[in-house]
Amino acid sequence: MVQEHEPNGAFEAPQSADEALEPTATRRIADDTESSRASRGWWDRNADEYQEEHGAFLGDDRFIWGPEGLDEEEAGLLGPADRLKGRDVLEVGAGAAQCSRWLAARGARPVALDISHRQLRHAQRIDTGAPAPGSSGIALVQADATALPFRDGSFDLACSAYGAVPFVAEPVRVMREVRRVLRPGGRWVFSVTHPVRWAFPDEPGPEGLSVSGSYFDRTPYVEQDDAGRAVYVEHHRTLGDRVRDVVAGGFRLIDLVEPEWPSWNRQEWGGWSPLRGGLIPGTAVFVCEQD
Repeated sequence: MVQEHEPNGAFEAPQSADEALEPTATRRIADDTESSRASRGWWDRNADEYQEEHGAFLGDDRFIWGPEGLDEEEAGLLGPADRLKGRDVLEVGAGAAQCSRWLAARGARPVALDISHRQLRHAQRIDTGAPAPGSSGIALVQADATALPFRDGSFDLACSAYGAVPFVAEPVRVMREVRRVLRPGGRWVFSVTHPVRWAFPDEPGPEGLSVSGSYFDRTPYVEQDDAGRAVYVEHHRTLGDRVRDVVAGGFRLIDLVEPEWPSWNRQEWGGWSPLRGGLIPGTAVFVCEQD
């Protein structure tokens, strides 16, 4: 059963084919309230398309950190897999809870949180159709990552694969909320689009390899309808900004992983491709622990 609360997140947002009028892309300020509303609506409308397009790559019970295909099974960023058993884990921006399903199969007790009811319905669909070993009973919670509906010290670990963090106007609020619900010594690992990509066009071919904007321009990317209402918002932070957000949230950064594009991955979608992935970083994974 999906528990609902007031209204984030994994990968890059595809265009909706269901919109009667294509939204207009612009760069403008969007606060937390507008960003949250846009994210909830966008993911509810586009969850079906997203899962259809990326479901095979993500799998039903794999833990993938980004489009490069970095797998937690090999990366071990949350710690040794054999030490996950019995640990309470919060997945932020869980989508269809693929990562939570992987955690449950290793004996952890995950809670999958997402802003989108439709995304969590896909989690229910997967479990109903062919549940992965150990995945039954995963708690699904619909809520905003800036206001987590959990008591202090509820979890041992928290994770987010492209969920929530890029879509909020004030990411420090997410950091502080995650820290609040973690127990002493808790680890928080999250991945986002690598900040350097902000300066490049979102194209998979050679045209996506030339700088077209300022890396230092933090103005959000907004898609809005003809009435000026935001329907999709993504926020840019420089690498330094992300580190400062982590510290301001009460964490220390113990590792920053920039996955290289592997030779086996021939997939291409949006601005992601082997060409670009072999030349510029696409994902940044921040491994943090309570300060």
